[in-house]
Amino acid sequence: MLYIARDLPAGLAPLAEGFVVRHAKPPRLDGPGGPATPCVAIVDVGNDAARITEALAVCDRSFPLVRRIVVADAARMDAAGAEDIGGHGVDYLAAAPADPWELAAVVRGFWRVGVLERVRRAAEQAAAGEPCMIGTHSAMKTVFSNIRQFAQTDAPVLVTGESGTGKELAARAIHERSAVASGPFVAINCAGIPADLVASELFGYEKGAFTGALGRKIGRIESAAGGTLFLDEIGDFPLALQAHLLRFLQEGTIERLGGVGNIRVRARIITGTHVDLEAAVAAGRFRQDLFFRINVLRLHLPPLRERGDDVALIARYFIDRLKAEHGRPSARLATDAVAALAAHPWPGNVRELISAVRRGLTLCRNGRITAADLGLAGGLPPDDRVATLEAARAEAEKHAIGIAMRHAGNRPAVAAELLGVSRGTLYSLFRKHCITASRSGGAAAQHEPECP
Repeated sequence: MLYIARDLPAGLAPLAEGFVVRHAKPPRLDGPGGPATPCVAIVDVGNDAARITEALAVCDRSFPLVRRIVVADAARMDAAGAEDIGGHGVDYLAAAPADPWELAAVVRGFWRVGVLERVRRAAEQAAAGEPCMIGTHSAMKTVFSNIRQFAQTDAPVLVTGESGTGKELAARAIHERSAVASGPFVAINCAGIPADLVASELFGYEKGAFTGALGRKIGRIESAAGGTLFLDEIGDFPLALQAHLLRFLQEGTIERLGGVGNIRVRARIITGTHVDLEAAVAAGRFRQDLFFRINVLRLHLPPLRERGDDVALIARYFIDRLKAEHGRPSARLATDAVAALAAHPWPGNVRELISAVRRGLTLCRNGRITAADLGLAGGLPPDDRVATLEAARAEAEKHAIGIAMRHAGNRPAVAAELLGVSRGTLYSLFRKHCITASRSGGAAAQHEPECP
């Protein structure tokens, strides 16, 4: 709890019981100790609307998602001052002088609402059978610990990892444990929006802003107000629009296309990418100031091939979830399937694993899912020339891409779907292994020249 006042009032005991109270003297929040992210901020600086607005503005910058209680005598404020205060999202206005018992009840009410919303969301997720993050590997235990820790602060989080490792699930897990769990969770795939529509989709537009704008459209960013905005594949965000995104992240305001005023949006910001952003900054494809803004807390998700026994654990989890849908109530993994799961490099990570499980449930007989049912039988023939794990993985990726391209009639979009990866990831693998799609050959062709 953050109490912004010149001096702490007498009789604070009922209010402070069970909470850590951090006292901050306006206009700066420089009080000693206390929670990194308070659940409630109480502004008690008298009846001067300008001073109250100044304290609330500091909250906007430091703790934009905190619940705000203002202690003031509303009858002694002019209409303009009261309107300014209202523009900063006051959750409760308590009459001055403050009654500590009243404030204690309100603070506990706000705290309970946050807890109940998280419980409700978890129950709904379990009832709906939504996918969740599971794993026992040490790397995943670190991920789970970081998710719980990061959820307690409002700082931006950058989730990194290969395509298919569960970046959106991690972002949602942070949201559901945060102070804004009751608000919306809005996920945007920055690579999936056509470049000419990015501005209108993210920032919205006013009627008549351009030909075909027949009415006002609320953008995806504005729709995340009061919740969490997850910008997935931020590394593919158009360079020309990165300045607009940076302005929103810095100031918390947006402007609709064709609009004349700024709109304040209070939302938790989480970004995700499979791109090496440091390399993208060095190559001039990503703004350095934007990178610094989003790279405050970093959560790295390990690839599936580095998670040991988690591969079979996740496979069994999805078998249990999907076996009724496929009419295989007694489906289970055969011994050779478990070995094949451990040996496969999984370039498409969990997405590829889910595709393999669906294939196995469709093809299995007598409820026994074999390596052949999963599409993993045989694998690569042993070769003494492969000296490192990285070389083996590269060979497996090229082999899988070649098979997928042949089955897809040399159509990259279809091949990406078969592999369980995004089209952008497939093209990245093409460049990595110097592969091009040759329509005349009907399969991916490999080149010897140096890759870019």
